[in-house]
Amino acid sequence: MLWGVAAALLANLLFSAGFVIEKRALSALPPLSAGRPARLVLHLLRSPLWIAGAASLLLGFAAQLAVYRTLPLVAAQGLFVTGLVMLLLLSTLFLGERSSGRERQGMLAILAALLMIVFSLHDSSETISKLAPVPLLLVICLPSLALGLALFLSAERRSRRRHRLPTAGVPYGVAVGFLYGVSSLAIKGVAGLLDLGDPGGTVVALLTSPYPYLLLFTGTTGLVLSQTALQRCRASLVVPVCTTVNFLYATVSGTVAFAEPLPDEPLRLALRLGGAALAVCVLVALPRHEPEAETSPRDAEPKPVPKALPPAGRPLSATLPPARPEDAPERQ
Repeated sequence: MLWGVAAALLANLLFSAGFVIEKRALSALPPLSAGRPARLVLHLLRSPLWIAGAASLLLGFAAQLAVYRTLPLVAAQGLFVTGLVMLLLLSTLFLGERSSGRERQGMLAILAALLMIVFSLHDSSETISKLAPVPLLLVICLPSLALGLALFLSAERRSRRRHRLPTAGVPYGVAVGFLYGVSSLAIKGVAGLLDLGDPGGTVVALLTSPYPYLLLFTGTTGLVLSQTALQRCRASLVVPVCTTVNFLYATVSGTVAFAEPLPDEPLRLALRLGGAALAVCVLVALPRHEPEAETSPRDAEPKPVPKALPPAGRPLSATLPPARPEDAPERQ
């Protein structure tokens, strides 16, 4: 249990650092489009800073394998949500992103939901399942992938409309969250098939299972979609929304697919379900658009009102005040 918690915290640090590094790299790249994936990947591979961020994310995925082998799915996902704190701190320090008061309240509520779920695991002896039935897994994952892609395309169409408000990135985060949720289930399946004592058998088992193929699809597609979203929106909002959707999806779908039972005790069950419900409410309440830019002090100063011109047909001299004697020029 202790090794799993340590691996989860390490994964959080690697993921948060990777997202922040990639965001810094994306700010120096030309505009990316998910409709041109080859051009997008070419731009990314030309950036050494982005490659460093991607390497950090890959190490984070490797740490996830250790987490899923030692902790139940719900416990693992709950610990991964703590990475939101690290991400908010790093994005403030290195990206200069400032969250609104409503967003900060939402993040605090998400952390409260996390604590509820963690307390629901106290003195827990839940079963750690390794594999899921393939037909059930595909029935859950394939529609989820289609839904994630549809949400992203819908967000792209709305972003091209004229006179639109600048999006805050919530639709992008939800779409990518569905893809990463499927990826979480695939990583758990790969972790269950790993057998360090039989490398050959592990390779055969992996190639005959759907897990590596789901990882390949979600990895490549998620790369294109997530980088487009990160370049257009704030990492301090896109990543928390993505993490929340990933957590909720993996918790619910993983409980069904891998048959990991919910707690039997009423208090622990209420804490776990209440924490999930609170996270959903926060996700719904987050703002969909960026706040309008505040008016600068110079723009706030009142401007002089121009004097009205005389009515048509009335000479201008009629509107002038009468001349005073002291204003008359002196005679020589």
